[in-house]
Amino acid sequence: MASCPASLSLLAPLPTPRSLRSLRSLRSLTITSSPPSIFLRSHHRLISTVRSSLAAQSVSVSTAPSDLIESILSKVKGTDRGVKLTKEEHQEVSDVALQLAKFCVDAPVKCPLIFGEWDVIYCSVPTSPGGGYRTAIGRLIFKTNDMIQAVEAPDIVRNRVSFSLFGFIDGEVSLKGKLKILDEKWIQVIFEPPELKIGSLGFQYGGESEVKLEITYIDEKIRLGKGSRGSLFVFLRQK
Repeated sequence: MASCPASLSLLAPLPTPRSLRSLRSLRSLTITSSPPSIFLRSHHRLISTVRSSLAAQSVSVSTAPSDLIESILSKVKGTDRGVKLTKEEHQEVSDVALQLAKFCVDAPVKCPLIFGEWDVIYCSVPTSPGGGYRTAIGRLIFKTNDMIQAVEAPDIVRNRVSFSLFGFIDGEVSLKGKLKILDEKWIQVIFEPPELKIGSLGFQYGGESEVKLEITYIDEKIRLGKGSRGSLFVFLRQK
C-alpha cells in the first residue's frame, strides 16, 4: 500500500552537511530561475498567437468567392454606380475586388462567360463609362437610367447609356466596337463614333475611340474589369 505524503516527510532522514550544501545549491538555483511573470507573459503570448491563428482561419473561411461577391454588390448598391461613395468606401470596394481577383479563372478573355449583356453597376471614376454624360453637370441634365455593355461573339461590343433629358425626354448614347484580345487578361476595343438619340432624333458625332480593359474576375454573375488608367469596373450580368 502506498504511503501518504505526510509519512514520507516524517521518515525522511536529517540532512547531513553534504545534503545541506545540496540544499543551498538548490536554493540558489531556485532563486536564479525565471520568475513566474515570465511564464505568464509566455502564456499570454501563446494565447495571442492562437487567437490570431483562429482569426486568420475565420477570415479565410469568410472570404470565399460567393461571400466576396455579395460583399462587393452590397457596397455598390444604391450608390449611382459609385458616385455617392466616399474615398474610403471606394477603397473598400477595391480591397474586395483584389481579393476576388485571386479566384479568377485562367485566361479570362477566352472564357465563354464573357459573352452576354452586362449592367455597369460601379466604376471608381464616374466619367469612365459615360464620358461627359456622367460628370457632375452631365448627371444633372442627363439622368442615367441604364448603362449596358453587350459582348457578342465573336468580337463585337455594344455600349449603351440610356437617360432622361431634364427628367422627362428619353434618350440614349450607343457605341459599337470591335474587340481584340491582347493577352490572357487584356482586351482592346475600338469604338465607332457614338450615336445620340433624343426622342425621335438620332445622329452620330465625334470620332473613333479606344479603350483597354483587364478582366480581373468573371463568373456566371459578375465581371470585374480594370482600365488602363486604373479605373475599376463592376459588371452585373443581365442575360
